[in-house]
Amino acid sequence: MKLGNLVLDQWIDGDGDGTILSSAVSGEPLARITSDGVDFAQVLAHARSVGGSNLRKMTFHERGEMLKALAQYLMEHKKELYALSTETGATKADSWVDIDGGISTLFVFSSKGRREMPNDHVYLDGPPEALSRNGTFVGQHIFTPKLGAAVHINAFNFPCWGMLEKLAPTLLAGVPAIVKPASSTAYLTELMVRRINASGILPDGALQLICGSVGDLFDHLNCQDTIAFTGSKNTAEFLQQHTRVVSESVAFTAETDSLNSSILGPDALPGTPEFDLYVKEVTQEMTSKAGQKCTAIRRIIAPATICGALVEALAKALGEVRIGNPANREVGMGALASQGQRDEVRDRVRELSHQAEIVYGGDDNFDVVDADASKGAFFMPTLLHCEKPLTSSAVHSIEAFGPVSTVLPYADLEEAIQLSRMGEGSLAGSIITNDNDVARQLVLGTAAYHGRMVIINRHCAAESTGHGSPLPHLIHGGPGRAGGGEEMGGVRGVKHYMQRTAIQGSPQTLTAIGNRWTRGADERDPGVHPFRKTFEQLAIGDTVHTDERQVTLDDIQHFADFTGDTFYAHTDEEAAARNPFFDGRVAHGYLIVSFAAGLFVDPDFGPVLANYGVDDLRFAQPVNYGDTLKVRLTCKQKTLRAGTGYGEVRWDTEVSNQDDEIVAQYDVLTMVATDEHWASVQ
Repeated sequence: MKLGNLVLDQWIDGDGDGTILSSAVSGEPLARITSDGVDFAQVLAHARSVGGSNLRKMTFHERGEMLKALAQYLMEHKKELYALSTETGATKADSWVDIDGGISTLFVFSSKGRREMPNDHVYLDGPPEALSRNGTFVGQHIFTPKLGAAVHINAFNFPCWGMLEKLAPTLLAGVPAIVKPASSTAYLTELMVRRINASGILPDGALQLICGSVGDLFDHLNCQDTIAFTGSKNTAEFLQQHTRVVSESVAFTAETDSLNSSILGPDALPGTPEFDLYVKEVTQEMTSKAGQKCTAIRRIIAPATICGALVEALAKALGEVRIGNPANREVGMGALASQGQRDEVRDRVRELSHQAEIVYGGDDNFDVVDADASKGAFFMPTLLHCEKPLTSSAVHSIEAFGPVSTVLPYADLEEAIQLSRMGEGSLAGSIITNDNDVARQLVLGTAAYHGRMVIINRHCAAESTGHGSPLPHLIHGGPGRAGGGEEMGGVRGVKHYMQRTAIQGSPQTLTAIGNRWTRGADERDPGVHPFRKTFEQLAIGDTVHTDERQVTLDDIQHFADFTGDTFYAHTDEEAAARNPFFDGRVAHGYLIVSFAAGLFVDPDFGPVLANYGVDDLRFAQPVNYGDTLKVRLTCKQKTLRAGTGYGEVRWDTEVSNQDDEIVAQYDVLTMVATDEHWASVQ
């Protein structure tokens, strides 16, 4: 069969016979791939005009709900994906990382979008900036979706996760995607896209798929488009130099080659839990996905005094891994993605062996379970040892993208740091040590060369995700050789597909644009106490100015006795007076907050269901006994939680004294019932 191209919301075959794609396990042909005849100018135009328009009509929360629905749908249809995944050489465990891992990324971004972003179309970046003396002119950074398309060029090793980890933040941002998978495993990506398309969950134009070459697509890019690339550094550099990318300043994020290192601390001697953890971690990284992971450990940096014992332990562990048909439950490592990939790994090992000794593997004659080694793309785990890594350039520059790693001995921590840096930029690094001083020295010495670092010891190993597991909560990328990009990282990843703009104007104008009340903007008379209003009835700017309350010495003493907070500034006049900030005994900060609540709270049963927190609490100056307090409480921001019966309301709160000086300011967070819910409980 021919793989389809999903363009303009229709499945079409490319022209001609295309290129044959074969099973990594049996070598049998699976499909043909071609995108010849696709009009790439129309593909981009459709994404911008139809996909982008449809997505931007939705709020961040609505797009988050869309991702959740898609993830749930894919979970129900993953069985056939697992079945086809074995043809890529993936074991069940490998497929779990690729398929379930990709789907879980949708879930995480859905959750983060609904919890950390507003139920709105604009994302506010930080607090307002005061730009004038009287507060009538302020600034605010905002993010809005770019008006172009995101072009995702993905690698062969994770045909499902590689697509979904880019797709989740892109769609959450409100930007349509054009996905171009690597050819050798595109048949698995195509199947997943067929299921996504059949679900009907995504709006028209939100997702298009190109199986084959991208043709002249780059010739039609503009400044509103974004490229997210995963692959070789040479290809990334070639694409970054495209005349259209340069002239239009097209945003380009890249994840490329990465000679990741793992450092074993000098305390982790044979017999310690850390030594055993290190052997297990390296073995896992070398054999998971047959070593075809951009985060896999390529350089094993260990104390010179124990390298012999480490090589022996690793050889034993690798020897227990059974290689063969990944559909067989006895198999621990499957095949590489293609015979071409296998041949390339073999060539890289040959180059490495000029400067490092092969101490395990490197042999074409090995047992393969339930498969024909001559037809499949199988390769034996191969361990090398480089006696002089400081003067051997190959081990720091040549990546064998398979089950291959090299042991590099170090004399001291400074040398370990130097060896790690010689990789010239990595996606992931790891340190295994139970000495936190060692961990600190290694992290501070190497972090600038890494996008992510994990420190593992006996205390966290059981719950650690390990060296090579990118998580949607954290950035995935790295400097230098790794491409200089960042993906995922929660909301940080969403921002890659949005434009940050600094807006300036009056507080009232900025309030209208961002749907968040800015100090200095108009205050609205709510007519009734705002706590008597439902979520829909509340308006941003609804404000209450409370009565006053005097703070007495008895109040301060009672609060100290009642709470047990007898800090000297509240209970000892003489000691308090010696403090450079106070003239004598002062009110507790939490007494001020408590009195403020007593002033602004409407006590009767009402739409306000709960107070769930206080943000950004600051005490501006002390309150002395005899001072009088009053509060201004303003509805600052509203976030509807669809389907829950309530919304979250943020209240801007200022506590002032008798001289109108602010003594405390903070945000009060409440849950407020919707009209429907409030009507049902009255």
